[in-house]
Amino acid sequence: MKTYLLHKSGSSLAFLFWLLLLTQCKSESAPQARQAEAPQIPVYEVMTVDTVLLKEYVADIQAVQNVELRARVQGFLEEILVDEGHYVKKGQVLFKTNQEEYQAELAKANANLESAIAEAKALEYEVDRLRVMVDNNVISESELKVTLARHNAVLAKIEEAKSAEKNAAVQLSYTEIKAPFDGIIDRLPYKVGSLIAQGNLLTTVSDISAAHVYFNVSEREYLEYMKSEKKDSNLIKLILADGTTYPHEGQIETMEGEFNASTGAIAFRAKFPNPKRMLKHNATGKVILSQKIQDAILVPQKSVFEIQDRTYVYVVDEDGKVNMKSFAPQSRFSHYYIVRNGLEKGQRLVYEGIQSVREGMTIQPVMVDLREEMVQTLAKKGE
Repeated sequence: MKTYLLHKSGSSLAFLFWLLLLTQCKSESAPQARQAEAPQIPVYEVMTVDTVLLKEYVADIQAVQNVELRARVQGFLEEILVDEGHYVKKGQVLFKTNQEEYQAELAKANANLESAIAEAKALEYEVDRLRVMVDNNVISESELKVTLARHNAVLAKIEEAKSAEKNAAVQLSYTEIKAPFDGIIDRLPYKVGSLIAQGNLLTTVSDISAAHVYFNVSEREYLEYMKSEKKDSNLIKLILADGTTYPHEGQIETMEGEFNASTGAIAFRAKFPNPKRMLKHNATGKVILSQKIQDAILVPQKSVFEIQDRTYVYVVDEDGKVNMKSFAPQSRFSHYYIVRNGLEKGQRLVYEGIQSVREGMTIQPVMVDLREEMVQTLAKKGE
């Protein structure tokens, strides 16, 4: 009986031992099973690179000088001495209107002036004669004073005649319309024989020896520009309307004095040389402003997603756990974002397959090296 009880007790202890061993094996194999079930997801490490950020802006191209030529006096257009698109020099006569009327006015003014001068000369002789007679007590002094008053009136009349003559000469000069500076002639709306009224637009002259290019930047970009230490970024490129790059670089000269209240932008002005007169007044295009960025963080577009206007990536910790992380992008080129803030060098981010990743899940990271791809992308961007 005792032997049976001992045997029974020994069997129970053996059973308990195997049960504990089996439980421990199951508990140890559970994490391995869970790890085996975790999906393999490509992951990359955040790196910093030196790059040049290119920003495009819509450009408004203006001549350095663009002036409307309008008629100063009324008359018939008698001569057109230039053609549309011609290059003219400063002071060159472009148009002539009939001059007979204004020549007659000038001749009349000249005659009035000569008459007033002659009258003044005669009164000078009279004053001298009366002064001698007054000294000899032949006549009273009052007669001399009257003659002196008449002489002063004639002197005033001379000044009036000179003014009339000058005005007549100016009116006559307006019958010849001259170029105010070197430039290109625009369209000619009137032909020879047309009656030109005062103020009618005859043409426009544009000085396109250089071009002013205006573009609007936001307040944030304006502050970035003002804070930049190197003014080498003043040099900009111009993209023409056909997509080609203008062969000469321009330089930022100045900016407006205040922001536009409706757009929140401020206009910059750059000057481009125009030796072949390729750029025309009121042309359009785009300017590319380059900005050097050191230690920039680049994030592939395929690893980024947006929720309610905020930009996110999945950050992977040391245990393979995935967490959402928002960041502020500064710009985008090719298939990369340049990060303004929110991410740091050394963090591990999900590279591909973000559609199958969820917040808090565990993955098996498969590291991907993006350095060579980034270098190639930056090289293509700089070409």
